[in-house]
Amino acid sequence: MSHSLHYITRPSSLSENAPLLIMSHGYGSDENDLFSFAQELPEELFIISLRAPYPMQPFGNAWYAINFDAQQNKWNDIEQATESRDKIASFIDYACATYPIDQHNVTLLGFSQGTILSYAVALTYPEKVKNIIALSGYISEDMLDKHLESKDYSNLDFYCSHGSVDQVIPVDWARKAPQFLDQLNIKHSYSEFPVGHGVAPQNFYELRSWLEKRI
Repeated sequence: MSHSLHYITRPSSLSENAPLLIMSHGYGSDENDLFSFAQELPEELFIISLRAPYPMQPFGNAWYAINFDAQQNKWNDIEQATESRDKIASFIDYACATYPIDQHNVTLLGFSQGTILSYAVALTYPEKVKNIIALSGYISEDMLDKHLESKDYSNLDFYCSHGSVDQVIPVDWARKAPQFLDQLNIKHSYSEFPVGHGVAPQNFYELRSWLEKRI
């Protein structure tokens, strides 16, 4: 089974059936960014940190392009976004076939653009994942399939958090996620922290204890 994403790993302390955590970084970053969390996370997790497929200049990577026009309006390249969504989904299959992990215990952890993708993967392919840690992102409905209500979301659980003074992704966008998840009867928790576009230490401790209870 092939895949097209570059990644780095931290092996689990378990030799089989390890819970899997897949990290997806934000726009303009790379696989080393969130990987700095790895040593602070439970050792039984098998951790994979992905590099987004589109290189940027002069450095960094994107899951999809963000385009600007002369009026500084910006819009997402939805075609690239849905391609990246499907790449992550097939990467999950590849990881489950390649490493000694439990395919029924897969967690996605995203930041910013990586969160937008993690939402899209979970809501499009709910059978592939269990827990989603959605940091500083939002649900982009144009990256989802139609007919969401026909899917089975009963296994999903989301931890969503956002900085209340985020200048990159407005907190109002993030606040729509709980309502959206409620409509689909999906388990979730939502927290805000008094920071900008980043993860406060309290935010990290909270997501870690949330995750420890679920793996």
